[in-house]
This record gives sequence, C-alpha cells and structure tokens, in this order.
Amino acid sequence: MNNHVTVLEIDGAALDHNLNYFKQKINPETKILAVVKAFGYGSDGVQVAKHLEDKVDYFAVAYSQEGIALRNANISKPILVLHPQIPNLKEIVSYRLEPNLYNFKIFNAFLKLADEAPLMNYPIHIKFNTGLNRLGFWHTDIPAIISDLKKTNHVKVQSLFSHLAASEDLEEQEFSINQINNFAYIAQQFYKHLGYEPLLHILNTSGVVNYAKAQFDMVRVGIGLYGFGNDDKETAALKNTHNLTSIISQIHTINPGETVGYNRAFVAKRPTKTATVPIGHADGLSRKIGNKKGYVVINNQKAPIIGNVCMDMIMVDITKIDCSEGDAVIIFNNQQMIEHMANVSETIVYETLTAISQRVKKVLKK
Repeated sequence: MNNHVTVLEIDGAALDHNLNYFKQKINPETKILAVVKAFGYGSDGVQVAKHLEDKVDYFAVAYSQEGIALRNANISKPILVLHPQIPNLKEIVSYRLEPNLYNFKIFNAFLKLADEAPLMNYPIHIKFNTGLNRLGFWHTDIPAIISDLKKTNHVKVQSLFSHLAASEDLEEQEFSINQINNFAYIAQQFYKHLGYEPLLHILNTSGVVNYAKAQFDMVRVGIGLYGFGNDDKETAALKNTHNLTSIISQIHTINPGETVGYNRAFVAKRPTKTATVPIGHADGLSRKIGNKKGYVVINNQKAPIIGNVCMDMIMVDITKIDCSEGDAVIIFNNQQMIEHMANVSETIVYETLTAISQRVKKVLKK
C-alpha cells in the first residue's frame, strides 16, 4: 500500500478531452493508438489504460514488462511493444503482446519462435527507418522481408510503421514530407507483394497536428494525451492531466545569518519562515529547481524553493504566506507550471513528467 502524502492525481476528464481533441483532427475510421509507455508518461500506465480502453483501438508500450503490467490488470486491447528484446519474446507471446520487429536479428528470432511453438498468424509489426535513424529496417530490406513472410503462416503483419524525426518543427517540413513519401512507397511495396494489407501508421502527436493528411490507417498519440502540443496554441487547447501535490511537514523560523539545507546553500538575510515539504529529487524533482529557481504554490501564493533540493524534501520560503503545518502544497497543476519546471531544469516536458518517481502515490480522478 502506498500511503505517501505526496500524490500525483491523474485527471481522467482531461485525458478524455485531449483524446477527443485529436479525434476531431482525423477521419472517423482512422484508428487511435494511445501511448502509455514510461508509466503513462510519469503517471500510471495501468490506470490510464483502464480509463481509455473503451475509447481507443490500440495501446503502445516501450518494453515487454510494461505490456505485461497491462495484461495483469486485465487490459484486453491489442498492445504494441515498441522496443522488444530477444530474451523477452517468449514472454511477449505468453501475454499476447505484439512485437515490433525492427531488424533481421529480432525478425529471424521471432519467426523461429513462431515456427517452433507453433503459432498461427501471430500479429507482428514491422518498423521502417525513414530518417530518425533510431530503430527500423531500411527500404532496401523489403524484398528479403517479404520473401521470408511468404514462406510462413505462423505470423501475420498487423502493421507497418515509421516515426517522424521532427514533426513539431515546420522548418523541417520538407524532411518530414520526404519521410512520409518514403513510408508510402514502402507500404506500396508490401501491398503489392505481400498479398494482404497491414495497417499503416507514421504520425505521432505533433504529426497529427501538422500532417493530418498522412494519417493512413492509425495515429499514435502520446504526449498530446497528457496535455502538451507542439506549440503554445496547441497546448492551450489541451488540458493538463498531471497534478502533483504534497503537504507542509514542518515550519521553521530562521534568523538572519542562519542557513537552510545541505551545503548551507541558503543564507537568511532577514527573519525568514520556511516550510519543509516531503518531496525531493528521489521523487523526480530536478536539483536545478532549488535556490529560488523553482517554486511551489501554497494557499494560492508562490513559495520559492530555497537551498538545495534534498533526496526526499524541499524547503520553501513562506515568509509572506499565511499557512500551517499540514496545509496543501501544489508542486504543479497546470501546463505552465510544468513547462516552467522543465525550463528551469534545462530539459523538456517529457523528462519532467516521466521523472516522477514510482514511490509517489498515483490516483486517477474520473
């Protein structure tokens, strides 16, 4: 049982709003794949998937253990494992997960497993590298892949997909369109020679916003589900899903010349009232938000974080705030606070969200 007083509340109504926002940008028949990897972008992948299961067509996770967690929670929707590893392939089959096969090593390993089991028309996904240069086959691999697939009925290609490298950046429009065109060519070769037509998908969140005409059969929505678009206008149309709160554990009055925290990083220049809050870098807060670079909100007022962020605690300046021990502390509850924390931490929103520790209690509010 997790009884940590620091809690991340996941806003189910905001999830629904964001999902519907992206549904309005695509054709009614286009399928939606909800990305719930990295514990639902730092929230709770299981709770998010349970909330969305009847509203989407597919889920995607990064690794097999994430998919297994969904299956153990009785999630029955198809689950694409984006980055499976050969040692996990048997487990993937045991839990009815669908592997992305991205090079011949894992492709051959899965075909061998499917043959030996034997499996029948087991759903696989094949990823092509069209410019991100991270995972995926090259277009020159198509003849060999099709030749191998034609020799077996143990697997069936559920989808072909690729990933845009810079879909959020309109200055890279030519590059993105070239990726889309290359993917369309790859799909055409499969349609022509495979004998059936797998689902096609290349668009991520910002791809849906900027290249909706390339939605093919399915789109993958990740960060957009959790309230962030590819620019301020898109983000403003979405709703924040992550609300991180804690409480005041203790209040101190610090005299001039006294210090607060490790390495005596804060020195009081005047009588100062401080509050200690039970959340620290082990819970996902960057040490860069200390020393007045970051803040929390207490009773609708900003309280700067003073001194260094500790592993389990932060101290904040409440000199001008009327508050008591046990009062609520908002670490963040809107996109602007999250973006500010990311900026101060010299990182991106993705990292700020996914850094939220698993020891923080997660609660989904419908």
